Amino acid sequence: MDAFRAEAEQLVTSRALGYDQKLRRLATLADNALPYPALSPLCAEALRARVICDMFEGNRPFTPRYVLPDYALAMRQGVAYLELEPPATLDDALSFLTILYSQVPSVTTYPVYLGDLDALLEPFVPAELPDAELDAKLRRFWIQLDRMLPDAFVHANVGPSDGRIVRSIWRVERSLRQVVPNLTLKVSPQTPDDLIRDAVETVFVTGKPHFVNHPMMVADHGTDYAVVSCYNSLKVRGGAHSLVRLNLKEAVARHVGDIDTFCADALPHWVELTAELGEARIRSLVEQQGFFESNFLATEGLVERDRFSLMFGIFGLAECVNELMARDGSGARYGHDARANEASWRITRRIAELVAARPLPYCGGGAGFAYLHSQSGIDLDLDTTAGTRIPIGDEPGLREHIMACAPHHALFAAGISDIFHVDETVEANPEAMVDVIRGAFEVGMRDFTFNLDSNEFIRITGYLVRKSDLVGVEEHGARHSSDYLAATAEVNHTVTTRAIKRVTAAELSPSIG
Repeated sequence: MDAFRAEAEQLVTSRALGYDQKLRRLATLADNALPYPALSPLCAEALRARVICDMFEGNRPFTPRYVLPDYALAMRQGVAYLELEPPATLDDALSFLTILYSQVPSVTTYPVYLGDLDALLEPFVPAELPDAELDAKLRRFWIQLDRMLPDAFVHANVGPSDGRIVRSIWRVERSLRQVVPNLTLKVSPQTPDDLIRDAVETVFVTGKPHFVNHPMMVADHGTDYAVVSCYNSLKVRGGAHSLVRLNLKEAVARHVGDIDTFCADALPHWVELTAELGEARIRSLVEQQGFFESNFLATEGLVERDRFSLMFGIFGLAECVNELMARDGSGARYGHDARANEASWRITRRIAELVAARPLPYCGGGAGFAYLHSQSGIDLDLDTTAGTRIPIGDEPGLREHIMACAPHHALFAAGISDIFHVDETVEANPEAMVDVIRGAFEVGMRDFTFNLDSNEFIRITGYLVRKSDLVGVEEHGARHSSDYLAATAEVNHTVTTRAIKRVTAAELSPSIG
């Protein structure tokens, strides 16, 4: 109790935290004072040693980590709990969504999914409405989102089709240059190149959007899916109960042997303990806290328990592979040598097999199993590379980078991302980036994310921050709650040192020079 009081005292007297930030952190402190769901001794020890991880989400989850309401359904039928009638005009629709967002929970306490905004809003745009007036309406809406939901994990989707709303969003994004909301463009073979180019030119200015392989997502989740938070892909009207993850760097450190015995003996052990942790947290949420019996989103059909699942994350693959390569004497490095790359693919395939064979309760979204996720890391992951990524600063050339990472992507239905830091000279040739994105999807990438090396915006793990907002965070605070995480991540992971890619280099690629 003394430690609890001391931490509470530190929060309430902080000069760097705002009122709302203090309130949310005090709630987390109270959650962590509750007893943890029952775990076996082996699982509890693995969690204590952080070989497996609960993302520090709190001891007793009382809401799912990620909730993806069916906003289209809400707009058709209204929301009785909020006394909202179905909207009839564009202004009505924007007001309706703004109100509903304020009631959507998540692990961050802010909504991680704002809907597929072009599909939601396009029917409300009158043909006679000039672009300037449409932009003005969306601009006001965009400012409201950033000021009312100050967290970089707030995420909206657009595409794969063209339309007035998505084009207006790109214009508004380039004019405002704000952090919220994060954005993903769904890309299909039918998506116009001109729309992708418009998005690429928006990335040049704001670091947004991500680009996602729409056919691959549909194959895994059906047409009603969304990318949320950083780059987590889940079913609309569903979501993720929780996210647990396995630290492959720590797992291999506790294993004596080569890759054969690691895959045969160590991985089944650690995958089972990670799944046990996830199951305990799911049962606590569903059976004890009763979210799906009491929250209006569930009682009004805007989310359904059977469309939720567990996200089973992994990270530290690079360190795991490099350690196994050192043990066999080859010294091969992940991302640079065929032997190491083959080993990495073998490890993720084995994990995918094990996760797909371990049933879990209340995981109808994944047909009774967890979704595999390449987890993008947190600020406390010291000397451990996020997900299946190549270590920051050690990335190879663009083509080699894509070819090393692409074979992993099909395995990770709940999301995987590799961030490419691109030289600013590409601004003179945006069509080249369109070709790169198309090509990356052709060779099997699920998500493609890039940023300019000179941009004021930078991706930390998958979320976006402005470099200027990180200055003096510890002393002066920040309006965006995610900036606190970003400041620590920059110190611990030096994310600004990612290797810079040239998109076209005639001396390396004479066939495309």
